[in-house]
Amino acid sequence: MSATQFTALARTSDPHTALRRFLALDAVVTGANGLAYLAASEPLGRFLGVGSGLLLALGVVLAVYGAAVGLLAFRARPAALPVRAVIETNVTWTVLSCVALAVWLSPSAAGAVWTLLQALVVAAFAALQYMALKARQDTSD
Repeated sequence: MSATQFTALARTSDPHTALRRFLALDAVVTGANGLAYLAASEPLGRFLGVGSGLLLALGVVLAVYGAAVGLLAFRARPAALPVRAVIETNVTWTVLSCVALAVWLSPSAAGAVWTLLQALVVAAFAALQYMALKARQDTSD
């Protein structure tokens, strides 16, 4: 992705603001996903072909994680170490989603598509956050 595309996507040329925006978007999407799993684990479990208990547990994890990422996004200059932890967690989530789909879960067709789409979105967050962190570090040098 070129610098022009990146700044257009972030709607800013300031790497600090770009990083905070990508963290905030991650927090909103992750938190909303977690709350949906918490509020509707039974019907979503039936639709996706996964256990409602799994969705309930994931809902708790995602809601807490989304809140933590949101708190990080509110910092004027999020520290590099927690940002790296968010990026690594997102990469881990992406890999584990694909592994779970291949070896553990037996979801419905909708559940398989949802799992893959969710993994792609989380991978995109990781990539955008990484690029923003790198751009921020490059301007600090």
